This record gives sequence, structure tokens and C-alpha cells, in this order.
Amino acid sequence: MRIVSLLPSATEILFAIGAGDAVVGVTFECDHPPRARTRRIVSTSALPEGLPPAAIDRVVSERMAAGEDLYHLDRGALAGLDADLVVTQDLCAVCAVDVSTVHDALDHLACSADVLTIDPHTLDEVITSVVTIGDATGTGDRARRLAGALRDRLAAVRAKVAAEEPAAALVLEWTDPPFAPGHWVPDMIGSAGGRCVLGRAGERSYRTDWAAVTGAGAGIVVCAPCGFGLEESTRLAAPVARRLPPGTQLWAVDANASFARPGPRLVDGVEALAGIFHPAVAGPPDPALARRLA
Repeated sequence: MRIVSLLPSATEILFAIGAGDAVVGVTFECDHPPRARTRRIVSTSALPEGLPPAAIDRVVSERMAAGEDLYHLDRGALAGLDADLVVTQDLCAVCAVDVSTVHDALDHLACSADVLTIDPHTLDEVITSVVTIGDATGTGDRARRLAGALRDRLAAVRAKVAAEEPAAALVLEWTDPPFAPGHWVPDMIGSAGGRCVLGRAGERSYRTDWAAVTGAGAGIVVCAPCGFGLEESTRLAAPVARRLPPGTQLWAVDANASFARPGPRLVDGVEALAGIFHPAVAGPPDPALARRLA
């Protein structure tokens, strides 16, 4: 089997369940595990580099309103890979190549590859998608073992924090403008012993304003801007501190690794959140994933 992955999270899953050797094409964002960087890159971003968060939000909004793609799919690279399976998504046009673009490209190339569309909206659905990908790639047994191990880790976190008062918390998925969390992030907050003050599990993240943020009653604010690692998140979180009520804890996390991508490392993110919310029972968060600013 020859697999093209158009999702960084799917690439992580494929390597984790033993299908990595079959992966022949990936996106420019597929950087975990490091071996994924040795595969041919078939999609790139249409966004200019080096933009600040507000400018990124503006450009994304303008392109989506105009019906323009945010990613470039390299048909030439795809044509030479002779793929049997393409893994993509239909969840968020900001996150990856649109599935309709994939179908159009395959039709243009007269390619008969199967297209597997992964659309998890909740934390449970993310773990279930591991099994779905496993079944599609002949690695179902290993995928089920991984899914079981992830559920066991989540159960262990929930057991640690079960007796604690839920921490009123807000995870910001963008900082300028602020975005309330959606999809699996509210589930992560709840699993870690928190109470999500803005956003709902399974629904889209949404643009909000600082009045709503400061009025939500969060004692802990976690900056997890989509697509950014810990150092970048720390930099983007610094101005947020000036907008929060005195006494509010402010943290930055590695959103790219353990919050934004719907893959196995979301459980790392849950464990980090538990350490932020309830360090006395869960232990402090991994410093490679989370950093306190205030």
C-alpha cells in the first residue's frame, strides 16, 4: 500500500500504528515523527509567511469569504506517487486541503486511490479515528492497542482529579482576535479536571472579544494558538496578560503538538492541563508542553 497523508495528525497516527513505511506523501506541516519529513511534500500553505496573528486572521477570513483555497495541492507531486490511499479531512478549511480539492485532483490525474476522510469533533472521536485509519491500512490490531492505551491514560487522569473542584478555565485557540475553544478542546479541559467557561465540545471554535474573555470568570487562561509551538505561544501570550483580571493564571502551551492536531498527542495535552489545573494531585505539567507566565 502507498499512502498520502494530507493531515499532520493522520501522519502521526499512521506512524504510530506501524503504517509509516507505507506513507509516501505528506504536507509541509507533517513534522512528527521526524521521519515524516523524509516523505515527499504534496501540499503547501497559500498564506504569506511571517504575519502576526491579527494579519493571519484577516487574510484567512478574506480568502475564505472569497472562496479561495488556503492550501496548494501539488498535482505533479501527487501524480508521481501512485497512491492507493489518500487520508484527508472535511472538518476545517483552515486546517488542511479541502476534500473536494483532493477529489478534483484525483479525477484530473485519473487516479483511482481511495480517499479516507477523517472528521473527529470530540476527544472520543479522535481516538476512534485511530482505529478507523488502522482498519483502512491493515494495521487494525495495533491501532486498537494504541486506542486502548490512550483511553487508559485518560482514565488515569480523570481518576486523579475526580475529587478536585473543577477549575474554571479558558483555552484560547487564537489570541488576536481571541477565539473560544471548540471541537475536542473542551473535552480535554473536562478530562483534566477543568470547567470550560467558553466554548462547547464538538462545536467549532469561534471568534469572541476581550470583554467576553474577562467576564467569563476563568481563574486560569491557557494560550494555545493553533499551529504554534511553545516558544511562539509564549510570545503571543505575553500581551494577553495585560488584558486579564488580576490574579488570573496565564499559561502558554505547545498547541501544535498537543492541542490543535487531532491525534494521539492530545492525551499529552490533557495530562499537561491536569498539571496546570491540579498540580497537587496530578503533578506539575511537562515543561516542554506548558509554561506559566502569570
